[in-house]
Amino acid sequence: MTLPADLRITVVPTADLGPADRDAILALFRQNYREANAAYLEKSLHVLAFAAIARDPGGRPAGFALGEPRVINLPHLPAQPVRLAGLCCVDPAFRRQGLFRRLEHEVLSARPLPPAPRYLSAGRMAHPASFRTMSANPTVVPRRGMTPTPWQQAVGAAIAAAYGTKEFDAETFVCRGTGAPIGWPLIEIEASPAEWELFRPVDRTRGDSLLGIAWSPDAPPGWDDPAAPAS
Repeated sequence: MTLPADLRITVVPTADLGPADRDAILALFRQNYREANAAYLEKSLHVLAFAAIARDPGGRPAGFALGEPRVINLPHLPAQPVRLAGLCCVDPAFRRQGLFRRLEHEVLSARPLPPAPRYLSAGRMAHPASFRTMSANPTVVPRRGMTPTPWQQAVGAAIAAAYGTKEFDAETFVCRGTGAPIGWPLIEIEASPAEWELFRPVDRTRGDSLLGIAWSPDAPPGWDDPAAPAS
């Protein structure tokens, strides 16, 4: 199915969201997650600068995505353009129509990034299905069967901090939660044992997630070199 042409997508700074937009985002979050943790959503609205919201012609919310294009000083990578992807939820009536990708594209393009030889994309995930696209990138960290290099761990820690994560395991790339679940997806997607391998340390009951980072079009020189300095 293709995305309906009459859907209206607006991108709004999260600091400027009005009550109607905030209510719509919370309702969609609860529609997608059982025991949806409103405190987690509220923190995301404070950490990430933009929200993309889709509505049908009658004004019914169809989906939202949070995220931010940001320039971050990373270890050995000053003023690095980064795309920080956040929570994305779609009304069941509008799924499998390309809305998820469209919302993510809109929110991650909300602010122009400076020209650079490469860009870093990041996201936090609690289920292997959410990691499939990123895991296909040969520059991705973490990877099954490989311990992140010191430089990769240092970059991962800086990105986790940008998300507001207080406890980050640099060897597993697990962002430890606050002690309460983010919520439980109402649609469970099958994943293979191999896909679950990286998620074994992720404790969803305490709100953990797995940080993933990947480069485009390629990684900086020495990215996979264990001898590359971390700082």
